[in-house]
Amino acid sequence: MKVLVLGGTRFFGKRLVESLIEKGADVTIGTRGKTADPFGIHVNRLELDRFNRDSLKAAAGSDEWDIVYDQIGYSPGDAKNACEVFKDRVGHYVFTSSQSVYKMSETILDEADFNPYSYPVSTGDRNQFTYDEGKRLAEAFFYQKSPFPVTAVRFPIVLGVDDYTERLLFHVRKVKEGQEIGLSNCKSSISFISSEEAAAFLAFAGENPFNSPVNACSNGSIELKELMALIEEKTGNTAIVTENITEDNESPYNLPTSWVIANDQAKKAGFQFKELKDWLPVLIAELAS
Repeated sequence: MKVLVLGGTRFFGKRLVESLIEKGADVTIGTRGKTADPFGIHVNRLELDRFNRDSLKAAAGSDEWDIVYDQIGYSPGDAKNACEVFKDRVGHYVFTSSQSVYKMSETILDEADFNPYSYPVSTGDRNQFTYDEGKRLAEAFFYQKSPFPVTAVRFPIVLGVDDYTERLLFHVRKVKEGQEIGLSNCKSSISFISSEEAAAFLAFAGENPFNSPVNACSNGSIELKELMALIEEKTGNTAIVTENITEDNESPYNLPTSWVIANDQAKKAGFQFKELKDWLPVLIAELAS
């Protein structure tokens, strides 16, 4: 199995590559070559600029791939370039999308709550759109224009000790240091997935094509007040939560309402998700230590 991973040198992309190597895939990673990777002789490497069509075509457009994983597509322009470069050269394209395609809602969101097949198609680069709109428009372009099968994996916030965004660590540090955390609605619920599970699902989706959007999250959700309580338990300190939001104290998880996705479609396809309540306390304890 010949696989190209666009991105894949950090966080769950790195875990994906490790998983593919373990499965015996012939793996090539396509990056700018600026971040060292630990894969040694187990991968091939292409130096390319994912956001430049000519660079992408020159580096990766002459080979044929069973699967291409796109970890770093953020706009309809990125989708358009991929469709042109990989036309007739890929069996299955796995696009890392996001829960951000959905509007926040007190109801649990399933794949039908954002329809990329009818969303107006646009073009443009990532700097022309917000993150969420860029992902919506990328999906819309893929599902209305792509010449090859595409699976768009809609992840919630991904957590792990290897999370370079440090969004969960933000809360742990604030509680340990006795600093305020700005949250406007502690009763909001949220979905998560671990970096390990995100990588495992991408590997699964590559070999078991959905050829449609699919949500992927751990089983269960958590209210923000419950998250704060977990951090209190693991740090031994009291969380100081305020509704007086400032640039310094605002939580990266500051949600006005709940934002929870369903994973039924993925489970019906045979993927077994872990329970959020089982792994999240362990991760928080590790971050707090």
